Amino acid sequence: MDPSRGVERPGGCGATRPGGDRVNLFLDAFAWLADPANWTGPGSIPQRIAEHLWVSGVVLVIASAIALPIGALVGHSGRGREPAVMISGGLRALPTLGVLTLFGIWIGIGLAAPVISLVILAIPPLLAGAYAGFESVDRRTIDAARAMGMRELQVVGKVELPLGMPIVVGGIRSATLQIIATATLAAYIADEGLGRFIFTGLKTRDYGEMLGGSILVILLALVIDGCFALTQRVVVPAGVRATRTAELRSRPTRPRTVVGRPNTEGNQE
Repeated sequence: MDPSRGVERPGGCGATRPGGDRVNLFLDAFAWLADPANWTGPGSIPQRIAEHLWVSGVVLVIASAIALPIGALVGHSGRGREPAVMISGGLRALPTLGVLTLFGIWIGIGLAAPVISLVILAIPPLLAGAYAGFESVDRRTIDAARAMGMRELQVVGKVELPLGMPIVVGGIRSATLQIIATATLAAYIADEGLGRFIFTGLKTRDYGEMLGGSILVILLALVIDGCFALTQRVVVPAGVRATRTAELRSRPTRPRTVVGRPNTEGNQE
């Protein structure tokens, strides 16, 4: 990073103000984002975004390779449901910063500790999504596929996976957003990602840079979430969409509950 960045300047982004003027703080953040010097050179915003996406992608690939096959197997066979739920719930309860600090002390400075920590924290939503996606397929549909002579791998690949894909993608979507959000903590141990702006701004009291880095993380998460929302719509088979639409239209309307006493004035003779 450019040494001139993140240095506290009197009256600038890093200056403290009596009363904490929040409006000026946001103006400082937008001024930091609009500064051309922050978009070029080593440690620039594009470079940090690329690092953030790289770390998040590596974590997602490793966690998916571990969790998705296990979740698919549990959802397909129905075996091992209780251990899978227990493991998923236990991993969800782990504190992110605590796990990151533990592996940082054990492994040392570098990307290995953040990647391992984020993989552990990304497994629960992926496991739950894969398991729920395969389990949501109607058993009668699976029995019909087997009656037609399909083998188990064909049932998984041609029946369960296409029908359960929207829920599986939903689990991947949830895990990806969690990874992008918590990957900011990778800068706590390794000089990588958008979290570097946040920790540098906190250290130098350059709150404009700190808030600007936070805004970048939020925008990146929103963009990725939008991409996954479109993906979920694409992966839903046309027949499933038509069936769901027909079911929604065929549902009877709920009777409205009348609150209070009815007005009978004018009806009495």
